[in-house]
Amino acid sequence: MLSRRLIVKAGAATAALGAIVSSRALLAGKEEMKFEVTRSEEEWKKILTPEQYYVLREHGTEYAFSSPLDKHFEPGTYHCAGCDLPLFSSETKFDSGTGWPSFWKPLDDAIGTSEDRTLWFMVRTEVHCRRCGGHLGHVFEDGPPPTGLRYCINGVALKFVPKSTNSSS
Repeated sequence: MLSRRLIVKAGAATAALGAIVSSRALLAGKEEMKFEVTRSEEEWKKILTPEQYYVLREHGTEYAFSSPLDKHFEPGTYHCAGCDLPLFSSETKFDSGTGWPSFWKPLDDAIGTSEDRTLWFMVRTEVHCRRCGGHLGHVFEDGPPPTGLRYCINGVALKFVPKSTNSSS
């Protein structure tokens, strides 16, 4: 899977066909939505690493197999790196072999979804934090039972909270 940054650099011909929606345009659309946690671009840049900002605020994608959370299977909860909202339980995490942390179910009332048309001739379902609107990844219909879903999430968008220090697990 290519990152949006790489896709945007792919060439003027692709962009001219209207196949790419800029991450700024997507972000602007998210900013028009109402979220509990809102910050200015400058505030986000102060609290997030450059990688977190790229993924959460610019709808980027980290490189496959780059996140230590991909092969992390300790008991606990995965929170949004932007606003600390609990998103996924370790009980729903599985090794999808894709190179990104994958889950078959989010926690209740944790995520939102929207249509993503940034890839040429492809429509995907984007997953974002319902509290701050941060881009987390995408959901696909090739996951394991019981849901059949695979929430393919950028590790840099997550913060792991071990069960021993997590009051919600």
